[in-house]
Amino acid sequence: MQESRLSVCALDCPDCCSLVVSVENGRGVKLRGNPDHPVTRGFLCGKVAQYLEREYSPHRLLHPLRRVGAKGAGRFERISWDDALDTIAARFRAIIEEFGPEAILPYSYGGSMGLLNGSGMDRRFFHRLGASRLDRTICAAAGGAGLNTALGARYGVEPEQFRNARLIIAWGANILGTNVHLWPFVVEARRQGAKFYVIDPRRNRTAAAADKHFAINPGTDAALALAMMHVIVGEKLYDADYVERHTEGFDELRRRVSGWTPQHASALTGIPAEDIVALAREYAVTKPAAIRLNYGVQRSERGAMAVRTVALLSVLTGAWRQPGGGLQLSTSQAFQLNRDALERADLQRKSLGREARLVNMSELGTALTELRRPPVMGLVVYNSNPAAVAPNQNAVLRGLRREDLFTVSIEQFRTDTADHADIVLPATTFLEHSDLYLAYGHYHLQLARPALAAPGEAKSNVEIFRLLAARMGFDDPCLQESDDDMIRATLESDHPFLSGITLERLDREGSVRLNLPQPFLPFAEGGFGFPDGKCHFQAETLDYVPPVESRHGDPALRALYPLELISPKNDDGMNSTFGYLRGVDLQTGVLHLNRADAAPRGISDGDHVRIYNGRGACFLAARVDDTVSPGVVCAPSVRWAKRAPGGRNVNALTSERLTDAGGGPTFYSCLVQVEKTGD
Repeated sequence: MQESRLSVCALDCPDCCSLVVSVENGRGVKLRGNPDHPVTRGFLCGKVAQYLEREYSPHRLLHPLRRVGAKGAGRFERISWDDALDTIAARFRAIIEEFGPEAILPYSYGGSMGLLNGSGMDRRFFHRLGASRLDRTICAAAGGAGLNTALGARYGVEPEQFRNARLIIAWGANILGTNVHLWPFVVEARRQGAKFYVIDPRRNRTAAAADKHFAINPGTDAALALAMMHVIVGEKLYDADYVERHTEGFDELRRRVSGWTPQHASALTGIPAEDIVALAREYAVTKPAAIRLNYGVQRSERGAMAVRTVALLSVLTGAWRQPGGGLQLSTSQAFQLNRDALERADLQRKSLGREARLVNMSELGTALTELRRPPVMGLVVYNSNPAAVAPNQNAVLRGLRREDLFTVSIEQFRTDTADHADIVLPATTFLEHSDLYLAYGHYHLQLARPALAAPGEAKSNVEIFRLLAARMGFDDPCLQESDDDMIRATLESDHPFLSGITLERLDREGSVRLNLPQPFLPFAEGGFGFPDGKCHFQAETLDYVPPVESRHGDPALRALYPLELISPKNDDGMNSTFGYLRGVDLQTGVLHLNRADAAPRGISDGDHVRIYNGRGACFLAARVDDTVSPGVVCAPSVRWAKRAPGGRNVNALTSERLTDAGGGPTFYSCLVQVEKTGD
């Protein structure tokens, strides 16, 4: 007999879909989108529609493993959970005795977006241990910093409102590839006459479907936004009433953007000056207008400034006044959950009497190879695969191969990182455990219960860290709390957005919209996240300087490495999550080049090429097409390095240089050279 069970997708995506799992004799036989969820609306992306393949893959890790070969060789033997936990506890005690607890470093990110399994019992355990804290910057830190500087809050247009827009700009947002549940609202708006434009260095699927594609040079988004402000202010197209009532510093902004002519921005962005003028005019006069800004924009050296300047366009034009107007980068701040009760940072005082040191995850290579006082001697990796996804890959791999580094990997598959671990622990998928989910692309809080039984000896992250706490002799009651107790503590918030949302209600309904007005217009009457409720342009700090690694950056570097590499998300992957699949590996094993760059290098479509700079090299297959402009090359990410020739992917080329604010990585500020190989 077949039954249906609700779940929630835990992958790192703004859509945070509600799922329906069809179960027959205890086995999942079908996965589909929940038709009753207002954003999921009954369909799934291609990745998650096939997730049961992952669930029942013969490559799933089912038992604890201990390394028996060289680090990186992937040779292990099966051991019991007791052996694994005893080994970890003994090594942790030895490290703490010799180097102190800060010599142990957790490393995690968005492999699970569930609050319990992503930032719950794990945080409690490491805080109690006194381990180094991880600054989780690798995805959204620069964008968050830029948005907070501009608006003072991370609120955005709710996806359901995009149907009301008359102009939609996808700015660095491949909606069809990474935010597909917004697309039906875009389609609905276009059926009512809305225009849809894309600003992106690459002609991706979304750009190919747009009314106009503006092929911007990588890392120049702030220059374009400043030039649009020049036109809007100079031609008095801004919303004077909104600016007068809800902003501060407009006169300085007027002076600041006066020099940012479309001609000046054109030389930087590669977009014709007349197109910049037309875009600025159309954006300013079309009501309502919505910008879907995504995180690709902030993976540049000027990423925070890019997000900030684009966000200020929505303020200057008063776009927030109407349903369907404004900007969406993230909706996450609306979920005013009790993170203190969930994560228990206060436990650090029990171990250290202070906050532990903070290590930026975007500088993992340096942390593993150069950090001292104390050095990193223990590493616990979960919800991430840094051997594949972290920048400066050669340094990361050198660190992971240190014989004196004790590494634990909590995983579902034998990833590049798991191959370097001393102990590998099998983890459940999101279909196999309870969790609480916020979203960063809509305003619905969701609860998932186990829909399927965990295979083999797989355990949830929550249970693993409970067991580790007990093995370390920690007797703090919060380290043995049940999943439900943790959820209840997280929901204990006095914020009106959460009022009346209880575990019992979530159990009944599965998904609950936050207590927000209908429609939610966060900045229609000001209400910006500053003490006076106004948006402060702070124009004296608005500026754009080309990234060091760009066509307008360091001329000496440009002479050696004349091409700008971008590595956007692969449409059918999710960072490195599905890298074990042959189809995903093929899609991430290519380099897109413009014909103008391929021809003088003697490169034809399908040739094997070497991409290199001063940090390293990797090997890909050439795709000579018109999806990128001259001077730009594109390698969809993120390939499992061990599946690539030479054991490296594009992150052997990316640097540890950080963004202008937020401490984020600069994946898209990367100069390279390309040559044909004889293979």
